[in-house]
Amino acid sequence: MSITDEAGGTSEEDLGCEEMEAADSPANREGDNELKEMLMRKYSGYLSSLRKEFLKKRKKGKLPKEARIVLLDWWNTHYRWPYPTEEEKNRLSEMTGLDQKQINNWFINQRKRHWRPSEDMKFALMEGVSAGSMYFDGSGGT
Repeated sequence: MSITDEAGGTSEEDLGCEEMEAADSPANREGDNELKEMLMRKYSGYLSSLRKEFLKKRKKGKLPKEARIVLLDWWNTHYRWPYPTEEEKNRLSEMTGLDQKQINNWFINQRKRHWRPSEDMKFALMEGVSAGSMYFDGSGGT
C-alpha cells in the first residue's frame, strides 16, 4: 500500500521501478497527448489573444528615423521653450505618423535628458511670482 500526498495522488518517491515504468508507458504518453490536444483546442483562442495582447504591450524600441528628424527639427527651433501646443502636437503627429502619446512621451523624455532652462528664463519665471508668495528661510532646507 502506498502513501498518498495531500493532492490525493502518489508521489514519484512512493512508486517502485515497475510502477515508474508503467507510469511512463506509451499508453500513458498517448493519454497525455490526447489531453494536451483537447486543452489546446479548448484554450487556443484564448492563448492566441493573450499572446497578441502581450506583443502589443512589448516595448517597441526607437521611433522611425524620419519621425525623429522632424521632432528634432521642432526641438532645435523651439529649444528655449520646448513645450509644443496641442495644435503643434497634432501637426507633428500628422507629419510623423506617430500618435499623440508617442509625441508627448518623446518631448517629456527629450526635456528630461537634454534641456536645462536658461538662467534668464529662471529669473523671468521668478519675476512672475510675487515676493510674498515665496518663503526663503536661509537655512538651506534644514
